[in-house]
Amino acid sequence: MSRVLGHMEPRHVESAPMERKEITIGVAGGALFTGFALMVGLLGGCGATRPAKYYQLTVPSDAGVVEKEDPVPVRLLVGGLMTTHLYREDRIVYGNGPEQLGTYEYQRWAEPPTEMIQEVLLRELRASGHYRAVHVRRSNMPGDFAIRGHLYDFKEVDGPATSTRVTLELEMRDLKTGATVWNHYYTHDEPASGKEVPAVVAALDKNVQRAVKEIVESLDQYFASHPIK
Repeated sequence: MSRVLGHMEPRHVESAPMERKEITIGVAGGALFTGFALMVGLLGGCGATRPAKYYQLTVPSDAGVVEKEDPVPVRLLVGGLMTTHLYREDRIVYGNGPEQLGTYEYQRWAEPPTEMIQEVLLRELRASGHYRAVHVRRSNMPGDFAIRGHLYDFKEVDGPATSTRVTLELEMRDLKTGATVWNHYYTHDEPASGKEVPAVVAALDKNVQRAVKEIVESLDQYFASHPIK
């Protein structure tokens, strides 16, 4: 504004004292905010010290390998499992009814479920000694048959009695012809011994071991009925 009062512009008269007042208020406000932030940080820190617990599935050891004199002369490549984003993370999933899912905050898997199940299957196939070689599938890895699949369920199921549900489907493709020659569908609800997370993890582990045993036996039956020349 360009009007003059008493031969002086108001903005010129007020500018200096207003600037100092704003600085003073800013310093006091900043100190107060800093103190409040520190208090909140300390209080938040007290509640954030709860440690996370991690769980993993039982993986067969190489010490238990059973070698056969006449293994099936094929190289199996075990690929990953396709699934929803929930099972590609490390959260333990539970179900509230048929449509609602939730996850535990401080109870987690050591690895995503898809990777753990792939490792259990890989090691179990190796330990069987039924095949010339079993490897994780990679782009440059030569093989005769490739196994892949989809994980649909890997969760705690709430109800009057807590249980766990594992649902997955696998298929095997002949890499020479590109044809799918075998598939296996598995779904099972395994009861848990309690509602605590360790009991749920133990039931999921038992469920996976049951699934992998079925898969290995089904593969054995396929190759027994389709001898490789």
